[in-house]
Amino acid sequence: MRWAGRARAAADEAVPPGGAETGRPRGLSKGQTLLFAVAAGVAVAGVYLAQPLLVTMGRDLGLAPGTVGVVVTLTQVGYGLGLFLLVPLGDLIDRRRLIVGQFALLAVASAAVGLAGHAALLLVAMIGVGLLAVVTQTVVAHAASLAAPAERGRVVGVVTSGVVIGILLARTVSGTVADLAGWRAVYLGSAALSLALAGTLYRVLPRGHDDRVVASGGDRPSYRELLLSTLTLFAQERLFRVRALFALLIFAAFSTLWSSIALPLSEPPLSLSHTAIGAFGLAGAAGALGAIPAGRLSDRGHANRVTGVALVLLTLSWLPLAFTRQSLWALVVGTIVLDLAVQAVHVTNQTLIHPLRLNAGSRLIGGYMIFYSIGSAGGAIASTTLYAAAGWPAVCLLGAAFGALALTVWAVDSLRKPRQDGASPGPTVTP
Repeated sequence: MRWAGRARAAADEAVPPGGAETGRPRGLSKGQTLLFAVAAGVAVAGVYLAQPLLVTMGRDLGLAPGTVGVVVTLTQVGYGLGLFLLVPLGDLIDRRRLIVGQFALLAVASAAVGLAGHAALLLVAMIGVGLLAVVTQTVVAHAASLAAPAERGRVVGVVTSGVVIGILLARTVSGTVADLAGWRAVYLGSAALSLALAGTLYRVLPRGHDDRVVASGGDRPSYRELLLSTLTLFAQERLFRVRALFALLIFAAFSTLWSSIALPLSEPPLSLSHTAIGAFGLAGAAGALGAIPAGRLSDRGHANRVTGVALVLLTLSWLPLAFTRQSLWALVVGTIVLDLAVQAVHVTNQTLIHPLRLNAGSRLIGGYMIFYSIGSAGGAIASTTLYAAAGWPAVCLLGAAFGALALTVWAVDSLRKPRQDGASPGPTVTP
């Protein structure tokens, strides 16, 4: 493909000759950043394709309405395992090979979901999809490492926006495809797309840059040491702990909405189709674009203020969402505000934690995203169970509680901060 060849050439130019020796990337062009965003978005989309299809998948494979949330929960369990077991490999082996290999295996797992004959096989395959979709985080870490320091927030913002748009458009695409060809076609199509991306990325991803060797003086830890060091990083870095807690709470709120919204929308009096339910992901995608200016504001030293304002919006977003049964416009407004808030905090979190340890970018992002996965899994199972027991108003109270708790953590942390608002700590190197 001609565009792939041009992108590959531009990617090679982004790394100076002897990049492994200098360890100082010149930065990423807009085209390269967009490529990273597309790859990350496509990978993570597989985790969320099921959300507008839960009712149909449950009915087809014999899952009760109150337990269909287990499909999302087990996918997030697989995602959490991948974050701990696979993402740290990005600090040990060549990220280009790791990314390409995971995309190829993700294609196999997605095909297994589409061909599953009963619930047990489906659930096992969904764990596999979650496990391998963590290639998204390797892509984010790789983009951050290739970006020039002055533009890291912008690059992480764009790539993170690609991730979030992938998450939200996954619902729209899966709903439309399911109405046209059935829910299995959604996953078979995802498998084909992942396989095509594996081939494209093999040709396009840059070679030769490895700032990790420079930062560590050429010595690389063993795989076991990498896993243990993820825990050590959490114990040593207070900023890492605080931002990980934010991730848990904001994505619990995020999952509370998106894992359960198909239930009231598919029931009378609304009784919407898969396509209509998935279309609300477009509203969320509009809100997700807030991640880009959030990254720029973080680069300018306003990370803490961005976090506080976003958490206020996250909590308030549940007020219009509570009126979903009365007005679909209320749902649109609520989803835009909620997704804007979640992604503003998310990109700010990643922008702040990446410089903490220059040679541990994958472990920092992976460890941080474990809390994202815990929050997403908890929000999914809690919201669908609560909906079956007490209805949509109770789900909205749950989501607002997650936002209010995150805002309380931010307020307490802000009072304890001795340094200036949002000032990023200087990068350090692990011995």
